[in-house]
Amino acid sequence: MRILVLNVGSSSIKFQLLNMEKRMVLAKGIVEQIGEKQSHISISTSGHIHKTEGLHISNHAEGLLQMQDRLQSMGVLRSLAYVDGVGHRIVQGGDLFIEPTLITSEVMGHLEKLCPLAPLHNPAHIAGIKALQEQVPNLPQVAVFDTTFHQSMPKHAYLYALPYSLYEEHRIRRYGFHGTSHHFVAKEAARFLHIPYLEFNAISLHLGNGASVCAIKEGKSVDTSMGLTPLEGLVMGTRSGDLDPALVEYIAQVSQKSLKEVISMLNKQSGLRGLCGDNDMRAIDARIEAGDERAKLAFEIYAYRIKKYIGAYAFALGRLDALIFTGGVGENCARLRALVCTGLENFGFYLDQKINANPRPGIALLSEAHKLPILRVPTNEELAIAQDTVQVVSKYKYHCL
Repeated sequence: MRILVLNVGSSSIKFQLLNMEKRMVLAKGIVEQIGEKQSHISISTSGHIHKTEGLHISNHAEGLLQMQDRLQSMGVLRSLAYVDGVGHRIVQGGDLFIEPTLITSEVMGHLEKLCPLAPLHNPAHIAGIKALQEQVPNLPQVAVFDTTFHQSMPKHAYLYALPYSLYEEHRIRRYGFHGTSHHFVAKEAARFLHIPYLEFNAISLHLGNGASVCAIKEGKSVDTSMGLTPLEGLVMGTRSGDLDPALVEYIAQVSQKSLKEVISMLNKQSGLRGLCGDNDMRAIDARIEAGDERAKLAFEIYAYRIKKYIGAYAFALGRLDALIFTGGVGENCARLRALVCTGLENFGFYLDQKINANPRPGIALLSEAHKLPILRVPTNEELAIAQDTVQVVSKYKYHCL
């Protein structure tokens, strides 16, 4: 079965084409700067990267056609009609969707109603879905939501201490994100440790430019650091994470910014970038190595926030089977893993510094022998979305027989 995975953003389309029988990536790439004069496409297949620059791709429909044309010319795909299904990463599913869902006109209506909860993401997802529906009307499309895994959170974990009417009338609550990643790495970790997944307790750290923590009890998410939006929680690449809500009004007053400008600043100019001018952890790591005190401070603030969440979730879970590092930063920054794990010995986590500095490829056990497992687990959200898509499409085709 061939599955196309799409992550459609406001000005980009990330894609991956997979052969699911062989669990093989046939091609992956990105269409960037959609709507601008200098759009470009980059596709990687069989170890070769093919770039096309200087294009003018005015909308997502054109972007998908350009992607298809290049996959055809490279001999990877005859046409999208030869794909068995398309899996869309959808950021916000609210509390309407508790599992991956075949996209129908009714589902599209629900997605449009959820746009106020994810104004930067859901409209772009919808544009991509509609474009494909017009180009290949009979192609099954599946929505896989970042929020689905967190629908198992209990009410005491997801409700804000606000007037209850705001939840009843406007569904204002904590939804959480990175659910596909947290779920995938938790299953991989349980398999690696030979623990039945429905008995598995862990804290998962998805650390990239966006970052979140998830408390997993008996295979289910019971709490997570992101909230109504991805702004809540950890210090991130450009997001502030947790702060005093009254700061928003105060910053607007002292800086003479509008509410919209302050929210934009908290999302795009804060976090590591706000603290030290860099949001690339590799650059920050190099600056620390060179003795840069501002970079060191930003790094310490970033790590301290993570440790606070680990402590809180460790007590909430009661029993832990593993601590999981994943995401671009979590998988690749040994210095961060070392700082985060310093002081966690009271919880039974002892990092092996030698292994941490040079872990084996793939899933790696980073803890000292006979101690609670600290794992580096590479995430693969595209594969997870493709697997969910296969399940939904298989049911759809069975019912169509």
